[in-house]
Amino acid sequence: MTKERVLEILKEAGVLLEGHFLLTSGRHSEKYLQCAKIFQDSKYSEELCAALAEKFKDAGIELVIGPAIGAIQMSYEVSRQLGVKNIFAEREDGKMTLRRSFEIQKGQRVLVVEDVVTTGGSVREVIDIVREHGGEVAGVGVVVDRTGGNIDFGVPLESVISIDVVSYTAEECPLCKAGKELVKPGSRNLKVK
Repeated sequence: MTKERVLEILKEAGVLLEGHFLLTSGRHSEKYLQCAKIFQDSKYSEELCAALAEKFKDAGIELVIGPAIGAIQMSYEVSRQLGVKNIFAEREDGKMTLRRSFEIQKGQRVLVVEDVVTTGGSVREVIDIVREHGGEVAGVGVVVDRTGGNIDFGVPLESVISIDVVSYTAEECPLCKAGKELVKPGSRNLKVK
């Protein structure tokens, strides 16, 4: 899949927003990628997840897992493309965990997926879960890598598209200094100050 086609999909799906946003990581940015919109339309999710699955077709993947809630549909579609099972991790009392009788077998080759990566916090938590349950993290697959390829999970990382989107701490944010209204578009319960 070409970068041009990926950008066309992101534009068509209304994924890329501009303004002053509070990211899940707590950082601020003038761009926000609402990747959940990709999964509203199966033609987009199927195309993007197929492109990602193709990158891992020879990696011996036996299970796909993603963090709830953003990667539940993605985990399903990537696993469907690979012909393997999928599960998801979710937060319980603020900690990422496996619930719903989901299991990871000892030695099982697991692909961790996420719709968008900025700091990689949720991905790292899921990697820890896989390892705690005896699984082998075969790689990390993301639709959008916001770091421009500058993140390292210690395992192979593949993205459908890598974009270097600048983000700031609240203290260094030029958008805050300019008095622009801060918006929290994501799904976590973070307070806007």
